[in-house]
Amino acid sequence: MSSKRAVVTGGAGFLGSHLCDALLAEDWNVVVLDNLLTGRRANLAHLQHEPRFEFVEKDICEPFDVGKVDYVFHFASPASPVDYSIHGIPTLKVGSLGTFNALDVAHKYNAKYLVSSTSECYGDPLEHPQKETYWGNVNSIGPRSVYDEAKRFTEAVTMAYRRYHKVETRIVRIFNTYGPRMQLNDGRVVPNFMKQALRGEPLTVYGDGNQTRSFCYVSDEIDGFLRLSKSDEFMPVNIGNPKEFTILECAQTVLKVTGSKSEIIYEPLPPDDPKQRCPDITKARQLLGWEPRIDLETGLRKSLDYFQTALTQEASIK
Repeated sequence: MSSKRAVVTGGAGFLGSHLCDALLAEDWNVVVLDNLLTGRRANLAHLQHEPRFEFVEKDICEPFDVGKVDYVFHFASPASPVDYSIHGIPTLKVGSLGTFNALDVAHKYNAKYLVSSTSECYGDPLEHPQKETYWGNVNSIGPRSVYDEAKRFTEAVTMAYRRYHKVETRIVRIFNTYGPRMQLNDGRVVPNFMKQALRGEPLTVYGDGNQTRSFCYVSDEIDGFLRLSKSDEFMPVNIGNPKEFTILECAQTVLKVTGSKSEIIYEPLPPDDPKQRCPDITKARQLLGWEPRIDLETGLRKSLDYFQTALTQEASIK
């Protein structure tokens, strides 16, 4: 049995649970810490009989110690607009207190550390596409600030531990990711559209639909995380798909994949919603040899069974 041991905070979440699968596939022993505020045990149910896997229900805003670890992957945080609008203060706490506690574990055991940051650090960007060197255009007191500023502070703490405590740190800035295990009521574009299309409801487009996003399928995203974790790069790295789509084009692709006859309706754009969001992944290509391989239509088709099943399960509960 492998002696490599990793702790994943937020491991019951969408990305965290996929990361656990990938680490186990690379012969790691994995300990998950999650308070299940937005994570779900169902995302890890397939691992319950895996001897190299351990789940601990724990709020990492309180100090923790799970024994000797070789890597700390800090992924704990509400991440969807619906979640962080409800849980704004816990979002700020896990980005600050939780980050200190995760870094203290890495420091204590001389472990490497990778933190999930976000493209939200760029705010409503004035530079397009966004390079890692761009400082962003963020409203620090707006409705999205609980998430944006939590992640910006997370990056600052991470760099401080590198400078002052010599912790080997990595920072990944994640762009729109989608795939199985997303929450149906996530509030983000893909689950919203998939849910509405499969129910035969109108697809809600905010604004005129010409604002853009870049959508990265989850397996590509996780591959980027793993490559970064094995690299020596400590400055932020964008991991996302540089292929840009308008929100309207995404809606039309969802209708094609699901075969839905739903119409598209338009609602006002929410405050501080970015008009453009697209990564410059030159750094990831050059340093990690990474770029996404799965296009939007293919990724949506790979996600279809999951969304259909999740909707059936939701309907049976109701």
